[in-house]
Amino acid sequence: MKMNKGEIFNSVCKSNYVFLIAFLLSHFSFLISYSQNIPESTSYTRIYDFIDELAMDGIVDVNSAIKPYNRNVIAAALKEAQQKDSLLFKRQKKDLSFFISEFANELDTMPKAYVHWTDKKTFDLSLLQPQFIYHNKYFKASIRPLLGMDLFYNSNGLIMKRWYGVDLQMDIVKHVSIWGSIRDNSFDGSYLNKTKYPTTGQRANVARMSQPGYLYNLPGCEYKEANYGGDYSDVRGGIRVYDWWGSIGFVKDNIAWGDTYNCSNIISGRQPSFPMITLNLTPCKWFEFNYIHGFLVSDMLDSTKWYWEENYSGIGEGKKHYRSMNKYIAANMFTFTPIKGLHLAVGNSIVYSGEFQPIYLIPIAFFKSLDHLTSKGTGEENQNSQLFINLSTYNIPHTHLYASFYIDEFSIKRWSNPQNNMVSYKCGISVSNWPLKGVQVGFEYTRTNTLCYKHSIQAITWASNNYNMGHYLGDNSQQFYAFINYKPIRSLNLNISYTKDQKGNDYEYVRRGDGDILAQPILKNILWENDIVSFKALYEVWPNAYAILNVDWNYARGHDLDYSKAIEADNQLSAEQALNKFTPQFYKGSNVTLTVGFSLGF
Repeated sequence: MKMNKGEIFNSVCKSNYVFLIAFLLSHFSFLISYSQNIPESTSYTRIYDFIDELAMDGIVDVNSAIKPYNRNVIAAALKEAQQKDSLLFKRQKKDLSFFISEFANELDTMPKAYVHWTDKKTFDLSLLQPQFIYHNKYFKASIRPLLGMDLFYNSNGLIMKRWYGVDLQMDIVKHVSIWGSIRDNSFDGSYLNKTKYPTTGQRANVARMSQPGYLYNLPGCEYKEANYGGDYSDVRGGIRVYDWWGSIGFVKDNIAWGDTYNCSNIISGRQPSFPMITLNLTPCKWFEFNYIHGFLVSDMLDSTKWYWEENYSGIGEGKKHYRSMNKYIAANMFTFTPIKGLHLAVGNSIVYSGEFQPIYLIPIAFFKSLDHLTSKGTGEENQNSQLFINLSTYNIPHTHLYASFYIDEFSIKRWSNPQNNMVSYKCGISVSNWPLKGVQVGFEYTRTNTLCYKHSIQAITWASNNYNMGHYLGDNSQQFYAFINYKPIRSLNLNISYTKDQKGNDYEYVRRGDGDILAQPILKNILWENDIVSFKALYEVWPNAYAILNVDWNYARGHDLDYSKAIEADNQLSAEQALNKFTPQFYKGSNVTLTVGFSLGF
C-alpha cells in the first residue's frame, strides 16, 4: 500500500510519540526512589545535630556548608545509618528510630501515631503529633499546624513571644515538590517592669528584641507597629522540579552557607527570608554545585518609582507613595569531595541594584568579571562582589574540623598588606562521642576585618531588610565560642556554652577615605563587648515538638575611647551610645534571663 507524504509524516510522528512515552516511562521507573526535594528548616536543630553526629562518627557523609538540607537528603542519611545499625550505640538507635518516624513520608512508610484514619498504608491523621499525611505511588502530602510560645524573664520583666500558623508539603510524581508555611509572630511586652518602663511606648520598644543594628544572634524580622511590642509574619515556600542529578526552583526561605555551630560568616540566614531562583546539581558523588539568584529588600525608597493616591487627606489633597529600590544577589558555591568526609568549597557572589540583569542568571560565572563588562565603561562605581572559601573534614574519627573565609571586594592590590583586606574568617573544631559517648565539645573563633560586609553605596550592601547577611557582629569584630553538648537519653539535648563578642571602632564606609580607615589597627580599641554564659535544655516530646528551658547570663557594655586622634569616618560613639546602638534594651548590662517554651512544628 502506497502512502502519501502526509500519511508518512503522521506515521513517523506517532512512532516518535510512542518512543518518547516509552523513554519517559522507563526513565520514571528508574527514578522511583527519589522524592520530596523540600528544604528542612534549620530551626529543627535536633535533626541537624544528629546528622552532624553521624558524620563525625563516620556513619554518613554530608556537605555541611550548605543549609538547609533537603528532606530527601536527610532521609537518605537516616536510611544509611539504619543499614549500619551495628555501629550505633543505644541512644543513637533510639534517636534514629525517632527521626525515621518524622521522615516516614520520604521513606515511603507511615509514622507512628495514636489516631489513624481509614487505611494507614495511605492515610494518617495523627493527634500526637498533630498532622495529616497522605501518600501513594504518585502523590504525597502533609499538613501540620504550627504553634508555640516562649516566655523570656529577667530583671526588666517578662516578654511573651507566641506564634501560630500552618505548614503544607506536597510531592507530585516524584519530580515536582511544592511547599509553603506561614507563621504569625508576636512579641508582647505588656508584662515588662512598669517601674523601669512606665509608658506603653517604652515597653513596646523593649519587646522588639531584633533590630538590624543589634549585635545579637536573633532572627531578623520586619515589625508591624503595635503598642505592646511588635508583630511580624514569616511566609516561606516554593516549587522545585527535580531529578536524581539535582533541582531547579523558585523559593522563599532562609539559607546558610559556611560551616559553623553558632553563626556563619558567609551567609548566616539571620536576615528575613527572601525569594530566590535556586539551582542544585549533584551529578556525581565527588561534586555538588549550588546557585541562587535572590531578590533582596533594600529598604531604600526609589524617587522614580511611585503611585498616586488621589484623595489621601480627605479634602482633595493627593500623595505620592514611593516604592523600594530593587536589590538583587547572585551567588554560587562549588563543592568538591575528593575523598569521603573531606569537602572543599569555593564560590562567589554579587549584590547589585537598579534594573534586573539577566547576565547574572548565568550560574557558573565569576560575577566580578561580568560586572566589569556591564559597568566598567560607564566610569561609575562597580557593583558589590565577594569570594567564598569553605573547608570541612570529618576524616579524623569523631572530629569535625572546618574553616570558612568571606572576602569582600577582592583586590590584588590589598594583599600586599593583610590588614587592608576586607576579610572575615572562621575556624573551629568539634569532637563527638569521644572519649565519652553522648558528649560533644567544640570551639570556634571568628574575626572580621574593618569595612567587611559594608559598602559606600547603601543600595548594594551585604544586607537584606538592613540585616547583615554575614556574621551578626559585622566588621571590626571577633568572637570566641565554646560549647559542650550532652545527650543522655533519646530526644534530650543539654548544652552549656560561652560566647565572647567584641566590637572595635565603628566606622562609616567613606569611599574617598577608605585607605585611612583600612590603615587603622583592627580591634586596637574595644568599643563594645558582650559575654554570654548559656545553659539550654531541650526535649523533643515527639517529632517537631519541643519543650525548652534556657538560663542565660549576659553582660553587655560599651567603653569610652580616646578619640583625640580619630579619623573623619569614625562615628566616635560613647560607651552609652555604643550600648544603645548594638544591644537590645532587654539585654543591656548584666542580666540573668530565664526562657521557657513549647512549640509544635516550628
